[in-house]
Amino acid sequence: MKIVIKGFKYRIYPTQDQKIQLAKTFGCVRFVYNQLLAKRIDLYKTEQKSISKTDCNNYCNRELKKQYLWLKEVDKFALTNSIYDLDSAYQNFFREIKKGNKNQGFPKFKSKRDHHYSYKTNFTNNNIKVDYENNRIQLPKLKWIKAKLHREFKGKILFATISKTPSNKYFVSFNVEVEHEVLLENSNMLGFDLGIKEFIIDTNGTHVDNPRVLKQYEEKLTKLQRQQAKMVKGSNNFKKQSIKIARIHEKITNIRHDFQHKLSSKIVNDNQVIISEDLMIANMVKNHKLAKAIQDVSWGEFTKQLKYKSEWNCKIYHKISPWFASSQICSDCGHKNKEVKCLSIREWVCTECGAVHQRDENASKNILKEGLRELGIAI
Repeated sequence: MKIVIKGFKYRIYPTQDQKIQLAKTFGCVRFVYNQLLAKRIDLYKTEQKSISKTDCNNYCNRELKKQYLWLKEVDKFALTNSIYDLDSAYQNFFREIKKGNKNQGFPKFKSKRDHHYSYKTNFTNNNIKVDYENNRIQLPKLKWIKAKLHREFKGKILFATISKTPSNKYFVSFNVEVEHEVLLENSNMLGFDLGIKEFIIDTNGTHVDNPRVLKQYEEKLTKLQRQQAKMVKGSNNFKKQSIKIARIHEKITNIRHDFQHKLSSKIVNDNQVIISEDLMIANMVKNHKLAKAIQDVSWGEFTKQLKYKSEWNCKIYHKISPWFASSQICSDCGHKNKEVKCLSIREWVCTECGAVHQRDENASKNILKEGLRELGIAI
């Protein structure tokens, strides 16, 4: 058994009064974030000084709450976590700038027009409870809320994130320390190549088709968006149409995540060592002809799932350099054929050893070999 941190997400059904309290909290979290961001910017401009997250939190408690009494009506942990999130955004910005990453964005002010609302509250003194028998959850300042508790967990709750989606649904996500039963070790090693037409091509010759979820719903989505474009912005019909559009986007995301979770779990269950390429997705989406397809396939989310699931189960997941010419090298003799660089070539014959290669299967074999070489594992 191994202690890991897992997330458990449930849909909640707040009453009208609870919805009002949630709206207040979302608004206060945004307000405090913006106030502290403005203060930090002003302090740097005028005095060339920074301010710690502890000082920011003290300023909120001693100054902002006296000036704006309605800040006391909401969960104090929600405000504190908003301040800490701002500090993390600051630290990430300067860390990336020091590394030479000029594309790292400076923290931005939060807009009330952004329809993704959320806040985080901490578990302390048993202030968060889950009642499986009566399908309800207790949260600070909200008391008991009706919930759909479709699975149980046993462990220590660290914190909860309450969110509202653009489709007007409410959710709570718990981060919980739980005991995880580690999968049995095996001797299987897998390398795979990620693609657009086919999602995965691995060293076992398995080809998994890309579900192309966005393409399935693109026509319906376009129709709804065209209808909305003819409506008066801000009207009731406009808002109703926005919810319809949000539900389609939500469905696309859910289908994509379901597909990726099932596939990533199968790969981790079946293999001890897993190797893939470290794709430079940010550069790849600059190609406007492929940008939509690359974003739809969501390689980043898939590799993230493989990473944490491998860590949970003491498996090895490794990414090789994106500059490794996996498609051009013969997996049998190692000869490099630069002519294969053209993506339209799907099959080719090695001029040195005569081996016939399917482009992506050959790439996956080379990815596995390079990954094992980098890890120092003998084949």
